[in-house]
Amino acid sequence: MRIIDLHCYPNTEPWIRCQGPYVEALAKYWNRTWTWKQEDEVVQEFTQAGVEAVLVALDLETTIATPPCSNEYVKGMQLRHPERIIQSWAAVDPFKGEVAIRDARKAITELGMLGFHFHPIMGHFSVADRQFYPLFEVINELKAPVMIDVGTTGMGAGMPGGLGAKIRHAHPAAIDELAADFPDLTIIAAHPGWPWVEEMTAVVLHKGNVYWEMSGWAPKHFPAQLKIDIRARLQDKVMFGSDYPSLPYPRIFKEWHELGYTDAVMEKIFHGNAERVLGL
Repeated sequence: MRIIDLHCYPNTEPWIRCQGPYVEALAKYWNRTWTWKQEDEVVQEFTQAGVEAVLVALDLETTIATPPCSNEYVKGMQLRHPERIIQSWAAVDPFKGEVAIRDARKAITELGMLGFHFHPIMGHFSVADRQFYPLFEVINELKAPVMIDVGTTGMGAGMPGGLGAKIRHAHPAAIDELAADFPDLTIIAAHPGWPWVEEMTAVVLHKGNVYWEMSGWAPKHFPAQLKIDIRARLQDKVMFGSDYPSLPYPRIFKEWHELGYTDAVMEKIFHGNAERVLGL
């Protein structure tokens, strides 16, 4: 069965370095070392897992003053390994204003990236903040999808004040507003969205342009109602993501299998929905 992994980070030195002070917190959160690998090692892990990866760029320059893991870098990594890395999400910092808009246009029209990933908690913003709507108007004009983190994060977890991050920025209500204001914009909510899983379910069911990928959580820990909804009323809305390198692939696939879904449902989750909605 084809497996498209919509949420993979490069896990190389530029990606680790761009996280600045969050590296220590992430190591504690995941209870393991948070260190970078060589590019070929990363691709080999994708190959061993049998996934076709979509890489994610990261730009936290405004909030932590570290150079981003840039769109150019991530796209370059993809182009060096097209058989295993099939596309990439760009990152733009909304606080950069016209620079963000310029970078967004470049990411789609010049670099040929899939769309844009936003990390509201770490970026210290809400996607429903009207000051950023000029950026979303351009993204909408470009007909590019967006992937937006929802729910809490390991970034800054356990640190004093969460290093200034506010988890409320990643509430499903922000995605609901954005989806209503931009009905032609394809939105992928990233992660199960705890502690607001039911609210996120409501948004996905109500908004035809909102979908959901379940990265960053071990499937056995999905809430009971979510496990039911994925095989029933959400089966045409849910896509696969791992949040690589957060969790090992063998554990992820073992626990997806243990959920007991039919092959028809798993075909949709692992590749069908992403092919239909994102053209992958």
